[in-house]
Amino acid sequence: MATVTLKGNPINIKGNLPAKGGEAPCFTAVKTDLSEVSLCDLKGKRVILNIFPSVDTGVCAQSVREFNAKAAGLENTVVLCLSKDLPFALGRFCGAEGLDKVVPASLFRYPAFEDKYGVVMVDGPLAGLLARSVVVVDTDGKVLHSELVPEITQEPDYAAALAVL
Repeated sequence: MATVTLKGNPINIKGNLPAKGGEAPCFTAVKTDLSEVSLCDLKGKRVILNIFPSVDTGVCAQSVREFNAKAAGLENTVVLCLSKDLPFALGRFCGAEGLDKVVPASLFRYPAFEDKYGVVMVDGPLAGLLARSVVVVDTDGKVLHSELVPEITQEPDYAAALAVL
């Protein structure tokens, strides 16, 4: 069981992120138009998984903005912004912000993601939500980069995630 902090207070995470060099587990999520997106369907593309608790918090919203800005110049790359927010909330946020270079997707219907990626917080005030993390997957489905952000109130290391691409 991994541990992160929220404002310095320890939070336990069920499981561990997929390791660098390993196979990224396939999963399905719900896009803002209620259609589905599957990691397995994205083989042949590089994929950045921006995983976060809720787009309704400042740091989570900023990570979506940052990856949207940085994704604009990346070839053959899809950025999936994943949370348990409802697709409507993700769509409302991205629409209001003009964010169109990322694919916001909800895991509200697919709890198996939590076990496959080991990112659900099991205690603390955000229990049940996903811990802030980033996984970068190559065109063959192998993990190039994996980061569980140690403090929930901090942004991920964008430079490290993008450097592997």
